[in-house]
Amino acid sequence: MINLNENDFVKHNKTAIALGVFDGVHKGHQAVIGCAVSYKDKGLSPAVFTFKSKTVTSKFKGQLEVLISDELKTEKLENLGVEYIYSPDFDTLKELSADEFVSKILIEKLNAQVVVCGENFHFGKGGKSGSNELSQMCRSHGILAIVVPFTCFHSKPVSSTLIRESLKAGDIETAKEMLGYDYHFRHEVIRGNQIGKTIDFPTINQKLDVGQVVPKYGVYVSVTTIDDAEYLSITNIGIKPTIGGETSPLAETFIINYSGDLYGQLVTVYLKHFIRPEKKFSGLEELKNQLALDLKKAEEYYSSTERRFINE
Repeated sequence: MINLNENDFVKHNKTAIALGVFDGVHKGHQAVIGCAVSYKDKGLSPAVFTFKSKTVTSKFKGQLEVLISDELKTEKLENLGVEYIYSPDFDTLKELSADEFVSKILIEKLNAQVVVCGENFHFGKGGKSGSNELSQMCRSHGILAIVVPFTCFHSKPVSSTLIRESLKAGDIETAKEMLGYDYHFRHEVIRGNQIGKTIDFPTINQKLDVGQVVPKYGVYVSVTTIDDAEYLSITNIGIKPTIGGETSPLAETFIINYSGDLYGQLVTVYLKHFIRPEKKFSGLEELKNQLALDLKKAEEYYSSTERRFINE
């Protein structure tokens, strides 16, 4: 996939472009992107126009709480068959009028022949123009505009907002249904206080990014991927109230049947099921006993779902 910068233009290939922030690349987003990708059979190059998620702000909601990092978003777009992506900072284009967006971005820069968006797509300065205006403007330039209907889950349109609400409630299964994949994050492993080793539960520590949506504080059944191998694990999201010293959310993961130095590496953790809320314990012995119970629940969960792992 070619990641375009501000000086790049698609000159030789006509494109079918999916438009949207695509934070999370959930099932609704996948429907829009899939429509654009389908035009590859007609000789068009599938492309995506989006924004760097962390730069997106709303007049009413402020900064967007990011579901997945831009790196993971780009990876998912490529896996869906996208060949070009243009993902500028929101500030660089937010003053463009709707007409300027169509002429300067869709036509001049991306060489659009087909554009695809969702029903709730808005564009142009202040987000004042929607899918109807986009269809009219594209028609005047000889471009086909396709508006993809909402993808629904339990009669409600799938949205990043609903997914955030599910994650904050610890409802990982519902979030997965709307995302179309297990919710996960990929962060560098940092050094912690080493206390986990003293109670036979060594963990990897990962700081959650500022602006990233934070799932409900507590312990989760998880799967950790290391060198393409999957390991059953338990992950605590929170601020370590028993130990103290943390003011921002941290992910601590105990990986079953793994020993090795992962400091400085980027490791992916998939959350599968919420076990219990985060709790402050009276001391390390009580914490150790609870972790043993958490581990047993995780193993029972995977036994009941008949999961299998590469490392078993």
